[in-house]
Amino acid sequence: MFAGLLAGVLGLATANPASAQGFTYNPPPTRSVPPRVANDGQMLVQAVEVDYDYNNSRVSAVGNVQMFYNGTSVEADKVIYDQKTKRLHAEGNIRMTDADGKITYANIMDLSDDYRDGFVDSLRVDTADATRMAATRADRSSGNYTVFENGVYTACAPCRDDPKKPPLWQVKGARIIHDQTDKMLYFENAQLEFFGVPMAYMPYFSTPDPTVKRKTGFLMPAFSENSTYGYGVETPFYWAIAPDYDATFSPRFMSRQGVLLQGEFRQRLLDGGYQIRAYGIDQLDQKAFAGQPGDRQFRGGVETKGQFALSDKWVWGWDGVVLSDYYFMSDYRLSQYKDPLASFLSLPTEAISQLYLTGVGNRSYFDARTIYYLSFSGFQQQVPVIHPVIDYSNVLNYNLFGGEVSYKTNFTSLTRNDAAFDPITTLATNQNLCMAASADPLARLPAQCLLRGMPGTYTRATAEAQWRRSFTDSAGEIWTPFASIRADAVDAEISNQPGVSNFLPVGNTQAVRVMPTIGLEYRYPFINVQPWGTTTIEPIAQVIARPNESYAGKLPNEDAQSMVFDASNLFSVDKFSGYDRVEGGGRANVGAQATTQFDRGGSVNVLFGQSYQLFGMNSFAVRDVTNTGVDSGLQNAKSDYVARVNYSPNRTYTFSVRSRMDEATLNINRFEAEGRAAFDRWSVSMLYGNYAPQPELGYLTRREGLLGSASLKLAANWVVSGSARWDLEANKINQYVIGAGYVDDCFVLAANYVTSYNYAAGTTPPVLNHSFMLQIGLRTIANSATSASGASGLQ
Repeated sequence: MFAGLLAGVLGLATANPASAQGFTYNPPPTRSVPPRVANDGQMLVQAVEVDYDYNNSRVSAVGNVQMFYNGTSVEADKVIYDQKTKRLHAEGNIRMTDADGKITYANIMDLSDDYRDGFVDSLRVDTADATRMAATRADRSSGNYTVFENGVYTACAPCRDDPKKPPLWQVKGARIIHDQTDKMLYFENAQLEFFGVPMAYMPYFSTPDPTVKRKTGFLMPAFSENSTYGYGVETPFYWAIAPDYDATFSPRFMSRQGVLLQGEFRQRLLDGGYQIRAYGIDQLDQKAFAGQPGDRQFRGGVETKGQFALSDKWVWGWDGVVLSDYYFMSDYRLSQYKDPLASFLSLPTEAISQLYLTGVGNRSYFDARTIYYLSFSGFQQQVPVIHPVIDYSNVLNYNLFGGEVSYKTNFTSLTRNDAAFDPITTLATNQNLCMAASADPLARLPAQCLLRGMPGTYTRATAEAQWRRSFTDSAGEIWTPFASIRADAVDAEISNQPGVSNFLPVGNTQAVRVMPTIGLEYRYPFINVQPWGTTTIEPIAQVIARPNESYAGKLPNEDAQSMVFDASNLFSVDKFSGYDRVEGGGRANVGAQATTQFDRGGSVNVLFGQSYQLFGMNSFAVRDVTNTGVDSGLQNAKSDYVARVNYSPNRTYTFSVRSRMDEATLNINRFEAEGRAAFDRWSVSMLYGNYAPQPELGYLTRREGLLGSASLKLAANWVVSGSARWDLEANKINQYVIGAGYVDDCFVLAANYVTSYNYAAGTTPPVLNHSFMLQIGLRTIANSATSASGASGLQ
């Protein structure tokens, strides 16, 4: 590091004495100097006094010495270079900064001119990645090894108020050896301290130095506990095979089931990367899973994913999952199940295997993929295989008749082996009743059931073009005419399985439907300005004309089963969520919006409106295989009223109320009230929901509940948080999570406890699931996690 720097100092011996000067040294081409200096850059030396001892071949710079050379700087009270011994000696308030940003402080520094050997007394090193090391003395030998006597290492920044205060954590060692070739730190007789208090002793341990991002070796173990596999410990081993690929082996040793082998391989290529993860176990006690899919000797699985760029706009990739049984990942808390908080937020119900191609342009989007869903519920035959689903949309970069033109297409093809029925009444407690044949198709025995998925092969191609333009007249009224045309071609080969004919015609069905739409949207904003703020009142009316929906309720519905009518989609031209249903008939959407912006901060937004069926058939009153739209509030000629109020008095508080009221009785069919508050040290949120029965969709009773969450910052980095969900109808808190943690730039400590009730059909008592996780992380050294989970029945 200092070879060029010291050679430059050597050249100063031929210059004239000077004092209180700063100069830039350029070796004269005719002067005899070491060969390497001729290829080095300029060196700047500043000092109060520079002395030359020609007899002893020494150069001394005294008083506020500053040397700059090739990105490295040295500051000291005094610097002496001895030409005979080729050593640099610095004393007093030494500060050395190298080109990488590492800063070394010391009282005495004595080094050879090639920085291969030497010592430093009272050393402190601050690196560019915010790690620090200190020692009473550091000796360097062979240009590779640095030995720190009585060394201290930490990745925590010093206390701003009291820099002498011990950091949050530090590791002390009788000797700390830094191998710069292997980039390793070796600690001898080390102890881990928190706030200066010893917490753990280790006679020896090693870790990569902070500059290393990838290093072969063991990672911190993880501990877990589960009623089915007992106590477990994972001992990961990371193998940095090459700069572009690596592997991790994580065997889990369990007291009840033996060893679960886990391995992951990753590779980064020029245009992307991929990874493969494999699991396998020869279970010692398969009876722990008696009566479940895991009741077998060998269990395992393989996961893989990858993504590659074809250009700056196109990427392709894949995800793949193969399992011995669908309970394997949940039983051993693998992949998505590893985080116990997932049991509170919602556990995954399926794993996706897919191959995809995606392109994104300035005004266009393309996505094509084929998908296989691996169901974690066990009803694999009822899950469809998506041959492909292809989406393309584009907005033209030029106007047509002064308006914006866009178009989109969708192609979907899927196959399902068995029909997927959903019992929705207390009478239809299982799928057997749903599958019962009915001689009278008008009897519709499956009114007690829904057909969530048809058996057979279903293919649909959709294309839609849209045009829209806005005008503002002299009175300030905004007129927006719009038009669209959509065409669908459907081919369905429906298997004649029991009960299916009560919902759909079995055999081959082909259909073409076309939906032209024209409409006009009107807005007239009135603005009132007062000393306290500005209010905008905006009546909104939307009139849509189109024919009836073709084949309404007579075709499969695979992607439009979700339907929630509220203020957010009041002015949507088509309120169905997918492509399989299309809204038809004449309709008017009417409402008013008011927004007030206060000069001192804060705002209020109110929206109220209703939708009217003007002519033709009401698509939302037509029963289909999933009853989508029925009981939505749109099934009558006059829809339910929808309203929304958002109020934010300042940055601290936000309130929101959303409601849907019966048009005739004004009874509340859907109500949500949400409040949030965020202060300097704590935040809280509360959501109240109240939903009327929707028997046609399977919700036979009113649903009412509270979901609350809160977090409190106890100190600068300490946080306590919790969430709970209270089912007001059952009068039970059925889910809650409590957590506490400390997080800063150098240390992580987090603990979470999660519990939830799983309710089964019939008289089976609910099952209480609970999980606990503890995580500890020391930046640049290690991260460790411990988790436990279990279940118990409640009477």
